[in-house]
Amino acid sequence: MHERSSVSELASALRADLHRYSPGGKLPSSRALVEQYRVSPVTVSRALARLAAEGLVETRPGAGAFRTADPRTEARAAGDTSWQEVTLSAEGATDPAPRAVDATGLLVTLSAPAVGVTEFNGGYLHASLQPEQAMAAALARAGRRPGAWGRPPVEGIDELREWFARGIGGAITAADVLIAAGGQSALTTTLRALAPPGSAVLVESPTYPGLLAVARAAGLRPVPVPVDADGVRPDLLEAAFRATGARVFICQPLFQNPTGAVLSDARRPEVLRITRAAGAFLVEDDFVRRLVHADAGPLPRPLASDDHEGVVVHVCSLTKATSPSFRVCALAARGPVLERLRAIQVVENFFVPRPLQEAAVELVGSPAWPRHLRTVSAELRVRRDTLVSALRLHLPELALPHVPSGGYHLWLRLPDGVDEPSMVSAALRAGVAIAPGRPYFSAEPPAQHVRLSFAAVASTAELTEGVRRLRTAYDSLV
Repeated sequence: MHERSSVSELASALRADLHRYSPGGKLPSSRALVEQYRVSPVTVSRALARLAAEGLVETRPGAGAFRTADPRTEARAAGDTSWQEVTLSAEGATDPAPRAVDATGLLVTLSAPAVGVTEFNGGYLHASLQPEQAMAAALARAGRRPGAWGRPPVEGIDELREWFARGIGGAITAADVLIAAGGQSALTTTLRALAPPGSAVLVESPTYPGLLAVARAAGLRPVPVPVDADGVRPDLLEAAFRATGARVFICQPLFQNPTGAVLSDARRPEVLRITRAAGAFLVEDDFVRRLVHADAGPLPRPLASDDHEGVVVHVCSLTKATSPSFRVCALAARGPVLERLRAIQVVENFFVPRPLQEAAVELVGSPAWPRHLRTVSAELRVRRDTLVSALRLHLPELALPHVPSGGYHLWLRLPDGVDEPSMVSAALRAGVAIAPGRPYFSAEPPAQHVRLSFAAVASTAELTEGVRRLRTAYDSLV
């Protein structure tokens, strides 16, 4: 059983049994609870911590857990909060940036599914693929580093900036790198720095819903530029710059989300030339370079490594290859824009906590890091092939135009006449959570799509079973 569900179930059981103990009475020892419920000591500790946070028990080191002498009483009836509608909406029509933000597309991949539901909508590696032991060891070593708990330089610690700069290459040096708290934070800082509210920003179509949410929250107007098998189309990019006067284009040249496309060698210089001619910045979101599949072959370099005029603002993160909580990212730029990025980041976040930065240095410098990347590379290839084979065998009606050689998902087109929301709902009823395609488009989508992740499940067997459930869902609609 998954640790998260075990903790919830044990907490529920203990909560239901609290009436057996008088106020101030002692609960059974941790060892007794382990034996009674057949769970791990960690599960017992976390369940008791949850009850303590609810005010139902008190834990005393060396003594055990006790029912609180004054248990939480029933909450008072909630007051009338309808006044907030007026305050939150006052003068909303004249706001340069909206105060109400639609996070639906993001929450699809961040919300934990119910127990027993296959997670085809996840955006991170399953716990079994995360380098948990290596991260724990790195964090322990980092905590013992001299000054590890002090205030870091606002730009980030030198060792980490140098490591990211080497990975980006080209003219990028450590002095051009800022350490940010994950890619989403870096993109938020970048858009605030580069585009005033009300202006247009060019985005790939389809693209990552989190990017669209960031742009709209900043009061920007995302303008779609279509992507095909070779990445963004240069002719349409040039036309979009002319039509909108935009000064920012955001793209994912490597294993684009959601299509998995890689910007072709022929298009790379064209995209840079077109952006430079428009007097614009190209924001390169290099989000899954470290999730390459074992059969991918040599990867193209980051666009930033071919940029000599400061056109590219580069974003790359460790999060996707490690854990959703390991939020360490590089934001790299050259020229005056770097100071603007730095100032905005300082105002919004101060800095990334030093222990996390030190842990990142320890992790990427350890022998465990390349071993982890090799393991994930091989496993993602197996999972991708398993999911592709299962879809072609059990659900050939879903069109798969491109099989990626990196990343963690497949982008599928639904047959004409199959309603996307209905498919997502039917899949959930069948026990599979999938991501709808609509949130990936900034304008009307040309067709109905779904995105399936193969990295967030526990095993290849779960992938196959998930496709069988999708077949059941599909059959219920046609």
